[in-house]
Amino acid sequence: MAAAEAPLTGLAWVATPEAAPAGWTAITVTVEGAAANLGKGFGHKGGGYLCVSTGGAQAVPGAVVTDVQVLSDRSPQPAGYTRIPEFPEPRTGLSRKKRLYVKLLPPDTAETAVLDVKLSSKSKALPLYMRIGEIGNFAIWCKKGPVLQSSPQPVPKPRTISAGLKQLSLQPPDSDQKSPAARCSIKRASQHESLYDTSNIYGLSAMDGVPFTLHPKFESKLSSGSTAVLADLTVKSLADIEKEYDYAFIVERTAAARLPPSVC
Repeated sequence: MAAAEAPLTGLAWVATPEAAPAGWTAITVTVEGAAANLGKGFGHKGGGYLCVSTGGAQAVPGAVVTDVQVLSDRSPQPAGYTRIPEFPEPRTGLSRKKRLYVKLLPPDTAETAVLDVKLSSKSKALPLYMRIGEIGNFAIWCKKGPVLQSSPQPVPKPRTISAGLKQLSLQPPDSDQKSPAARCSIKRASQHESLYDTSNIYGLSAMDGVPFTLHPKFESKLSSGSTAVLADLTVKSLADIEKEYDYAFIVERTAAARLPPSVC
């Protein structure tokens, strides 16, 4: 039998290894390598085999084997145990000198379970296995181990909102509830946006944004166009500018040339 570390989900009899249903494995050899046909000790001439299941259509859904007992046919069925089935069908009228019972429990309630079952000669000892009884010329051993429970998915804890956060609001307050300082700040911001709004650049004039006003005598000319403003302007050459603002610095040179008074 191939060793299976997963918990067994069933134990049964089969008349032949081929009669084992899907998901079941017949124990065809002992640990010494001898044929594991139980023969006459099984109760009929054709013999029979023990088979185990780690899950299949014929296994009890959602259950694992937690214990196995080998009892005589005269012993009463123990409480909480089930007699193992026979495949392909139960044979009536045949005497069973020995009967096998299993205890099945849901995996989430079972601490330990049967992981493997082996057959050997009666004189053989198997380390790590527990001898549960004899059938015919064979000893039956089972190996138990803890059932690995699936860890539950962690549930995130709901976040609690403090009293301070509850008082905060993402909605802007009403204009009527603003303080005088806040209303003044908003007014200045709106004025700033109106002065520098470039959404319509073609509506701006040359004087927009200039921090002073024109002399009243130029306002009428400004309204008639830029050409009227330039009509009174005289364009001077560089020679005209030097002639008009020429200064010889005679006074400064004379003062510098004076000698200091003599000391008597």
